[in-house]
Amino acid sequence: MLARLRTSFLTGIVVIAPVALTIWLIWSVIGWFDGFVLPFVPDAYRPEEILNTIFGYDLKLNIRGVGVVVFLVFATLVGWLAKGLIGRSFIKYAENLVNRMPVVRSFYSGIKQIAETVFAQQERSFEKACMIEYPRKGIWAIGFISTTAKGEIADRNSSNGPMVSVFVPTTPNPTSGFLLFFPKKDIIELDMSIEDAAKLVISAGLVYPPAKKAAQKDKIYKSRVSKKA
Repeated sequence: MLARLRTSFLTGIVVIAPVALTIWLIWSVIGWFDGFVLPFVPDAYRPEEILNTIFGYDLKLNIRGVGVVVFLVFATLVGWLAKGLIGRSFIKYAENLVNRMPVVRSFYSGIKQIAETVFAQQERSFEKACMIEYPRKGIWAIGFISTTAKGEIADRNSSNGPMVSVFVPTTPNPTSGFLLFFPKKDIIELDMSIEDAAKLVISAGLVYPPAKKAAQKDKIYKSRVSKKA
């Protein structure tokens, strides 16, 4: 009986944990947005103040998500204005002022390049999952192919063939990692999706993509190769 109770308890944890953690993460992100945005909203226009005015101050409510809505509306409005002639002129004037500030200039340019790389490009941030020999020969690591190396990085290593930039994430936190440049011939591209590779990294090798899914992708890949041939 104790074994059955233990099994039922563990099954319940497996069912509850993903749902609870997902809800907690969404709730925390919304709360962070509210804490950052709501101080800029006048008290008279906050939902809690409006409801207290209507129903009385005895009503205690914690309404989340207003900051997210305000931020989305504000970002959309700024983006719409930035597309116009006046908006572009104002941004150019502001950037010229920032470029005259030694410390602020470096910080601003770095943040701007990251934002343009992540949000402005239409293609995916990572092209494909791959395997590379890292940190030494004989030891393999999961990586994500970012782009083909350009500029001085490509010119300095032209003797090794095309160079590819690969992001190697850490486990279990894939947001940190290393940017490495490899010759394209030394990279083994994987058929698994970027999402499946990320799950593999986060789970420390415990969650692999389903075998049927991998086989189906391999079949599709072979059919495409045969059609090209």
